[in-house]
Amino acid sequence: MKKYFRALMMSMSMFCAIPCPFRKWDEDARPLMTLFLPAVGLWIGGLWTLMAFIARWLSIPALVAGFILCAFPFVITGGIHIDGFLDVVDAVRSWRDLEERRKILKDPHVGSFAVVAAILLILAQFALLSTAAPAEWKYYFTLTLIAVVSRCTAAICVTVLRPLSTSEYSGAYRKGVKKSHVVVLSIVLAAAIALGFVFLGWYGFAALAVIAGYLLALIRGFRSLDGMSGDISGYALTFGELCGIAVYALI
Repeated sequence: MKKYFRALMMSMSMFCAIPCPFRKWDEDARPLMTLFLPAVGLWIGGLWTLMAFIARWLSIPALVAGFILCAFPFVITGGIHIDGFLDVVDAVRSWRDLEERRKILKDPHVGSFAVVAAILLILAQFALLSTAAPAEWKYYFTLTLIAVVSRCTAAICVTVLRPLSTSEYSGAYRKGVKKSHVVVLSIVLAAAIALGFVFLGWYGFAALAVIAGYLLALIRGFRSLDGMSGDISGYALTFGELCGIAVYALI
C-alpha cells in the first residue's frame, strides 16, 4: 500500500502545480504513477468546476470568467501539458525527416509553428468558455468529467503504445507496467463516461469528444515521431480537452 500511496503523491506532484507535502521519489513506484492520473484529473477537474461555480455565484462578467476558466488548466498543471503541445507542433509541422523531427521535439526553443498553434488554442478555449452558460449548476461538473477522461485516456495510451527510446515511459518504466493497470484504467474510463451521461445528460458527450480529440491528435503525433512520449501525450491531452470544452460550450 505504501508504494501505491507514493505513486499517487508522485503523480500529484508531477502533474499538478499545487505543492505536494510528500516529495520523496521512489523509482520502484514510478510504473504506478499513470494508474493515478484519473485521480489527478479528479482533483484538477474538481477545482476547475469550483472556479466555475464561484464565477457564476459572484456574477463575474462572461469574458472575465472565460479568461479565468481558460487559464486555470494551464496554470494548475504548471504548463506541463501545453509544453508538450508546443514541442510536438514544432516537430510535426517542420516536415523534416524522422531524426530531425525527434531533435526538434527535444529542442528547448519555441518555434513559430508552436507560437501560432498556442495562440489559436488559447483563443479557441477562451471563446468557448466565455460563451458557455449551462442552465443548471450541475452541468459545471462537465469540466471535472473532461479532466478525468482526458487523463484516463492518456494513462491508457502511454501504457499500451510503443514509446520513443528517449521517452520517460520506456526502459524501467515498461518493465513495471502490468496488464491489470490497463484493465483498471479502462474500467475507470468506462465508469466516468457512464456517470457523465447518467448525471449530466447530453453534456456526457463531452467525454466522447475528449477521447476522439485525444486519439485524433495522438495518431498525428505518434505517426510523425514513430513512438509515444510524454510530450505527445500532452499534445493529445490538450487538444482532447479543447474538443470536450467545445461540446460543453455549444450544447
